Amino acid sequence: MEIKWLEDFVTLAETSSFSRAAEIRNVTQPAFSRRIKQLETWLGAPLISRATMPAELTQAGLNFLPVAQETIRTFSVVRESLCPPVEQGLVRFAALHTLTITFFPQWIQELQDNSCKFGTSFIADRGGIEANLTALTDRETDFFLTYAHRDVPFHLDRNMFSSLTIGTDRLIPVAAPQLLAEGARQAKAILDRSDIAPLALPYLGYGHSSFFGVALDRLFLKQPSFRRKTVHESPISASLRELTLAGAGLCWLPESLVRQDIAQGDLIMCSTDPFWTLDLEIRLYRSSKIPRNGVLESIWQAAQKLAEKS
Repeated sequence: MEIKWLEDFVTLAETSSFSRAAEIRNVTQPAFSRRIKQLETWLGAPLISRATMPAELTQAGLNFLPVAQETIRTFSVVRESLCPPVEQGLVRFAALHTLTITFFPQWIQELQDNSCKFGTSFIADRGGIEANLTALTDRETDFFLTYAHRDVPFHLDRNMFSSLTIGTDRLIPVAAPQLLAEGARQAKAILDRSDIAPLALPYLGYGHSSFFGVALDRLFLKQPSFRRKTVHESPISASLRELTLAGAGLCWLPESLVRQDIAQGDLIMCSTDPFWTLDLEIRLYRSSKIPRNGVLESIWQAAQKLAEKS
C-alpha cells in the first residue's frame, strides 16, 4: 500500500469525480483509476460505486474515509517532525480547504510582492475552528486562514490570538440549470419568501458541525417556510460544487468558488434576495503567545498593509 493511494482516495471523495480528482492529483485519469483499484484490491473491498454519476462512496468507502484521512495526517506529522518546515525556511499555514483553492494563491503572491520571498507549507484542515487554533498554540502552524461570519461567533481570548480581516466572500445559493428546469413553479418559488415551494427541494448541505453548516442552520431558522430535503452532506465545498454541477441539488457555495461556473452558465444563482446571501470575512489568525522571527513578523505587517488597501 502506498500513501499516494490514500491521497488519491481522499481527493476522489472530496470531488466525486474521477476526472477532476485525476487533474488535482496531476495524473492521467486511467492511471488515477488504476491506483484507486489497487487500493481497493489491497483492502479487499470496493470503495467507490462506479454505477453512479457523480461517483459515490460505498459503505466500505464511507467507513474507510476517516481512516485514510487520519493516516495521511499522521504520516504528515511524522514527516514534518523529521524534517520541520521551519528548518526548511517554509512558513506554515493551516487553512480551510476552500480558501486554499480560491483565496490563498493570489493573496500569497501579493503578500510576497509586499514583504519578502518565502516558501509555504500547509497542514491538513482539521475540520473545526477549535482544532485548527490548537495547531497555533501547539506550534504546529504559524498562521490560520479561515472564514468568519457574525452568526458564527468565535469565542477567543484576545490575549492569546490576534486576527486580521484580509478579504471578503459571499455564500450564495446556486443550482444547475437542469435542476431548475424540472418545474417552473418550483423554480419560481425556490427562495421566494412570499410563497412556499410545492415540493421540498433537493438540498446539498454541510452537516451541523462545520462552519458553513452552523451559519446556514441559523439562516434557515429565520425562514422556516423554506422546505428542503437533504440528499447529500459534506463539509468540503469543492465536493459539493461537483454535485451541484451534476444537478444533484441546491447548494450554498462560496461565490469565489463558483464565479466562473456562473459566468459560463453552468450554475445559476437561485435568488437575488440579500436575505439568502451570507457575507463572509476572510481572517488570518496568529498566536500572540508564540515568539515570532523576523520573517513571520514581516508577513503579518505586510498582510495588515494589504488589508488596509483593500
